[in-house]
Amino acid sequence: MAAPSPSSADPRIDEPTPIEARWRSLRLFEARVRERLERALEPHGLTCSEYSALSALHYSDDDGHLRQQFLAEAIPISQSSLSRMVGRLERAGLTERYHCSNDRRGVYTQITELGRRKVEEARESYAQALGEALAEEGGDGTRAELVALLLK
Repeated sequence: MAAPSPSSADPRIDEPTPIEARWRSLRLFEARVRERLERALEPHGLTCSEYSALSALHYSDDDGHLRQQFLAEAIPISQSSLSRMVGRLERAGLTERYHCSNDRRGVYTQITELGRRKVEEARESYAQALGEALAEEGGDGTRAELVALLLK
């Protein structure tokens, strides 16, 4: 059987249900915004996930330290990915890890003063890129509603 010839127009994806179409639209929206954030953070030497982790630590009400399991859920990122990322942040002097004194299985990550300065330095770039990306993404119905909710 011969392969069908591609049409001259861009193909369209018709999801079987509206919820599936909205979910795909949401995933594409997040990917485009994240790409903008990654580019904005690049000059600061951070990825979006690294910034998210440092920001969560910096702005936590627990003096800049969180249990790694909680941190993984807050970003969100898998536990194994978080461990590798925290290792990189630790080698860069931005975080420190330690074991919980009353539960040796519990591992905490603490932001360092250098990490706090890095978040403050990158935050303006992050916030500006986020605002610009959201302004550009407000076009279609689902994304426009989401952007309106985020900007409330």
